[in-house]
Amino acid sequence: MEKSPSENVNPSGVVETHPHAMPVPNVSLDKDIALTIVGETAREFDPVAERRVVRKIDLFLIPAMVFGYGLVYYDKAILGSAVLFGMTKDLSLSIVDASTTPPTTDTSRLSWATSLFYFGMLAGLYPMTFTLQRFHLGRILGFVVILWGLICMLTATVTSWRGLYAQRFFLGFVESIIPTGFMCIVSGFYTQGEQTLRQSWWFSSTGLFTIIGSALNYGFGSITGGSLKRWQYIYLLAGALTVLYGVFCFSIPDSPASAWFLTEEERIIAVERLRSSQTGVRCHKIKKSQVIEALLDVKIYLVALMMASAYTVNGAVSGFGPLIVSTFGYTTLDSILFQFPIGGVVLIFILVCGYLTSRFKNIRIILLVLCCFPVIAGCAMIWRSNWNHRPATPVVGYTIVGFFGPVVSLVISIGMANVAGATKKSFMASAIFVAYCVGNIVGPQLIKSETKGRHYPELWLGLIICYCITIVTSGALWVVLRRENIKKEKYEGWSEEEKEKLAFGDLTDKENPYFRYVL
Repeated sequence: MEKSPSENVNPSGVVETHPHAMPVPNVSLDKDIALTIVGETAREFDPVAERRVVRKIDLFLIPAMVFGYGLVYYDKAILGSAVLFGMTKDLSLSIVDASTTPPTTDTSRLSWATSLFYFGMLAGLYPMTFTLQRFHLGRILGFVVILWGLICMLTATVTSWRGLYAQRFFLGFVESIIPTGFMCIVSGFYTQGEQTLRQSWWFSSTGLFTIIGSALNYGFGSITGGSLKRWQYIYLLAGALTVLYGVFCFSIPDSPASAWFLTEEERIIAVERLRSSQTGVRCHKIKKSQVIEALLDVKIYLVALMMASAYTVNGAVSGFGPLIVSTFGYTTLDSILFQFPIGGVVLIFILVCGYLTSRFKNIRIILLVLCCFPVIAGCAMIWRSNWNHRPATPVVGYTIVGFFGPVVSLVISIGMANVAGATKKSFMASAIFVAYCVGNIVGPQLIKSETKGRHYPELWLGLIICYCITIVTSGALWVVLRRENIKKEKYEGWSEEEKEKLAFGDLTDKENPYFRYVL
């Protein structure tokens, strides 16, 4: 709540309306930890102080999440460049059948190396997510991220495709902690109206690190000497950077209530300002009732279907993008350079969509649908164009496929902004990234090397169908959310006092009559 002109504000920005108020009581694990510092009654604060607090939170969390998720994306995407630098031959990832005329190449082992990473993520998502909820966020992140960095560096020691399969699975298992962890951080530190912009900031690193990673890979691709293979250098660098990031993760606070970079009064403001969103901050107890409600909530299934269908593109592009571009007649290094434009599209339009949603209410689903159309157009351009030597049309199509970035970013923000209750938020985060894994598993399997001469029709037709599914599912979600809001508007027991009290009661979006869904 913002202060009125007549109220006394101390230097920290907290309004001193209750100088003799009772101290906040200890709160059980069943309740949101926000109650430990603000209680059930709303406190007023200075909006100028609030802006200062949000700025401090942004300056600490956003760069950390941009770098962290950038490492996740880089770690996945470098496989596409590594195969061009000799990994395919060194680890026998492709099989040439010389008995046919002309000889054919089977790349199914490479497809499975890409997909097994996401099987590992599937295995790790739920245990990692609920471990994050139950224990201190920063400590768990730090330990697991360091382990991830070490596993990444071990890629350089792999000598066979079987060893790569095992390494990719365990790499996916530990990396599963990052996406769900970041979604929970954003939903716990920011109001409902702020979340989409912040989600877009950290997710935009997929585009940023496509550019940075491609530049690094181009440099490694130019190495002609040394005792290691070119692809081994890439993984050693990625792993070393990840270990350093893991050390930093130990400093990430568990919630705004314990943010060490805020003063005691700023922590009160950081928590109190979240009361209006009715989404809660953080509760360490895993509640069976919220799991059951999540399992029965159609919103979660719709969001998961949107994510699975939208992210099939990434499974194909991140693992096979440079390889696909090389089939247009470009050299290995040229193919890596063509990752710059698609990375730029991902980066710019994720940020543009995030900004627009922060300025205009209830346009998330509209923007999501609009961003689906360039992806469909890009797939059609690649599939139906002429693949002569160094053609322009499929390269342009490949570039605008990058609109999958804002689509996925919006799916994440829509999903996380429309659930409340700590356990249910964790469940939604896990559901989104289970679907994320499914999409990434399916994408590479649509690439059939024997259909290269026909421009991989199963891939592009499959992706077009998936994005049509995303559009239809988005419409269904809009109807569901709109109907739920209409029902909530009819609630007759409305009172400001009850609304303040329920805000940090760790209620779900269905249990809390004051919760409103964003479209």
